[in-house]
Amino acid sequence: MAMAECTPSSVGWPKLGNLGRCLSEAVACFCLFTPGSAAAKSGPPLHPGLFFVVPSGLKEAEKVISILLTISAVVFLATLIRSAFGFGEALVAVPLLALMIPLRVAAPLAVLVSVTVAAVILVQDRSDVHVRSAGWLVAATMLGIPGGVLLLSMGHASAIKLCLGVLIIAFSLYSLLGRMPLELKHDHRGGLLLCGFTAGVLGGAYGMNGPPLVMYGAMRRWSAAQFRATLQAYFLPASLVGLAGFWWAGILTHAVLHDYLISLPAVMCAIPLGRILHRRMRAESFLRWIHGGLVAVGLVLIAQALHAF
Repeated sequence: MAMAECTPSSVGWPKLGNLGRCLSEAVACFCLFTPGSAAAKSGPPLHPGLFFVVPSGLKEAEKVISILLTISAVVFLATLIRSAFGFGEALVAVPLLALMIPLRVAAPLAVLVSVTVAAVILVQDRSDVHVRSAGWLVAATMLGIPGGVLLLSMGHASAIKLCLGVLIIAFSLYSLLGRMPLELKHDHRGGLLLCGFTAGVLGGAYGMNGPPLVMYGAMRRWSAAQFRATLQAYFLPASLVGLAGFWWAGILTHAVLHDYLISLPAVMCAIPLGRILHRRMRAESFLRWIHGGLVAVGLVLIAQALHAF
């Protein structure tokens, strides 16, 4: 791929006439890359500073645009799931993004999107938040994160994922099919601490905080609005802490910020659409969707564990 400084109008594809010049300018305007940008990872190293990457041919232009559009599509789908149900975007975002861009870019990009979605939903639906529950869950999570990091360093990830996947599926199937599903009439401090701590351990080890929180919300029989809003009150501070960790580790790079800005329009479109879908769900169907999502999480964990064995 050929590079040029920020003068897109001066560059065109030979023999393509006006079409070439139009495509050149469009790609130059929308494909703004910083050093190490994920979408340009297949191209040559960029000179320090800000440059436009101008494809040297139509096929390379299509490749660049395809990567950017696919990133936006994945982020749109993940945000739609998160906005509609309050969780679950981790099943979509990081695994699919990692197929196109380095994991060191995909993971912090997903966290930036998480912060954005949580902040917007909280502004809209802050009155539905169970503040006390969210506070206890966040506090317990902070205690659990170091344990997750330690667990990851011990090298028993596959066995733990397998057990966790079986446990999550068993809980959800029992809740869906059992005659007396587990229910908490009031907030239970022990349950909050246990679920929050477990979420911290899973977040520190695998970046998957959600399942214990969803299990607690399901047992508390939170309404759909309370469920969605309270989870965002948890995810916002937890994601900010994760973002600070990425910054401290030097992973929050210009490439991450570039891809975040590229996908931001998709995020802002998906949030209100997910809110509309959320409000159209009945309480019974919402609970079934929640447990269906947990079953999907459990199956993913089991598949990952068996693949590693």
